[in-house]
Amino acid sequence: MTSSAAFIGLALAFAVGMIGTTLPTPLYPDYQQAMGFSQLTITVIFAVYALGVVASLLIFGRWSDQLGRRPMLLAALALSAATDLMFLQADGLMAILAARVLSGLSAGILTTTASVAVMEAAPEGKRRAGTLAATAANMGGLGLGPIFAGVIASLLPQPLIWPYALHLLLVVVAVVFVLRANETVERKPSPDLGVQRPALPSDAASVFVPAAVAAFAGFMVCGFFTAVAPGVMTRDLNYSNPALIGLVAGILFLASTLGQAVLDRIPEKRRLPVGTAVLLAGVLVVAMALGLRMLAPLLAGAVIAGIGQGIAFRAGLAAVVGATSEDRRAATTASYFIVAYIAISLPVVGVGLLSGAIGLHVTSLVFAGLVAALCCAALVMLIRKRSVPS
Repeated sequence: MTSSAAFIGLALAFAVGMIGTTLPTPLYPDYQQAMGFSQLTITVIFAVYALGVVASLLIFGRWSDQLGRRPMLLAALALSAATDLMFLQADGLMAILAARVLSGLSAGILTTTASVAVMEAAPEGKRRAGTLAATAANMGGLGLGPIFAGVIASLLPQPLIWPYALHLLLVVVAVVFVLRANETVERKPSPDLGVQRPALPSDAASVFVPAAVAAFAGFMVCGFFTAVAPGVMTRDLNYSNPALIGLVAGILFLASTLGQAVLDRIPEKRRLPVGTAVLLAGVLVVAMALGLRMLAPLLAGAVIAGIGQGIAFRAGLAAVVGATSEDRRAATTASYFIVAYIAISLPVVGVGLLSGAIGLHVTSLVFAGLVAALCCAALVMLIRKRSVPS
């Protein structure tokens, strides 16, 4: 396989894996109807996925450097295929929870291994293209998952079957792409497969905290659109079409891809404040849409918030890495990702709990207010940091 073909093949394999992680999003209303799940149960189903991601990042984060990229990519795709098979046979809550944990483990391996593999496979002299391809495959895959599942569920019978069956075929194709790619890492004779321990060095704390707060706010929005928005669409906005639900969820991640792609056009010192401000603007538009129960501003808010989340997340990660000594970067980066995946999971469980008491509509507005407050807090910290002489 030529270098260009391998590069494209690995990027597509990465995207296929990430598509699988968000397939259930537009199908949650169908699961609620078929299995009688409450909104709390739906948020818990989503949250266990994030726990799987965190566990995978900590346990397997260093393995591809020791065992090679291809074995870990194949392991991630095997977990993705197992997830599809479990969903195809799921007859209750425990099977779905187990499938979501496997999906999280797959996503964690892909996040660390596939990102590096795609960048390493980029043709010589096109490193920027490699970075953009990895970003597009990651966030773009997350965005295409709900859209893919929603369209399939709208066009074909058995909406809880066909999205997973067709994705399983895509996984088989992705495995072929990985098998045909060249290995870029020599397997260590005595591999060190230790757990990646998160840490926060004191020299990076002043940079880490505002970046982490902004990331927390951004991933809260991601959690809302993937776990809560389907319920909002069906109950508050009276839209039950899976394709439309998938579009609302997926467009946020596609916009995040765009935000990360345009990051380099923003002056470095302004990237994190700009991203956080755009995220805040998007959240305010989403809050307005929820209050008015209108679809168009909800879509607009998703796009704006997604762009802001993409800019803020990538800018924050770059700032944290740049402020940390080389020997502590892996541990600090792990901490940053853990903050992000806590944000995408635990707050939406809170939404599920609170919605039982005060209703999903009011809870969603409270949630939007909390995200807006976090954005404001991050902006205040960033402004204060800039005003302090270095």
